[in-house]
Amino acid sequence: GLGAFSPPGTRPPLMGLAVPETFELPAGYVRHHQATDDGQRIEPILMFAPDTATLVINGRTVAVPANRVVPPELAPPGLPIRRIVVPAPADTAQPGR
Repeated sequence: GLGAFSPPGTRPPLMGLAVPETFELPAGYVRHHQATDDGQRIEPILMFAPDTATLVINGRTVAVPANRVVPPELAPPGLPIRRIVVPAPADTAQPGR
């Protein structure tokens, strides 16, 4: 039933780097798609793939953060560094209701 879904506001979206759909992701990275509580799509963020525990970046081994969100310093080369913007809540009030 409805208990399968988190109540509104209890699970905020993950904040991270925006990853354009046209950007080719190297191995070890994935796009994470999210939506707001009112159903608005949020642009995808860059995350480490679930099967990735460490990466070798510039010759050094780096542990993947617990939340798997990619920080700017671990972004793949060529990715424009820009954080996502979460849209404001939609006005759900409708006249006559």
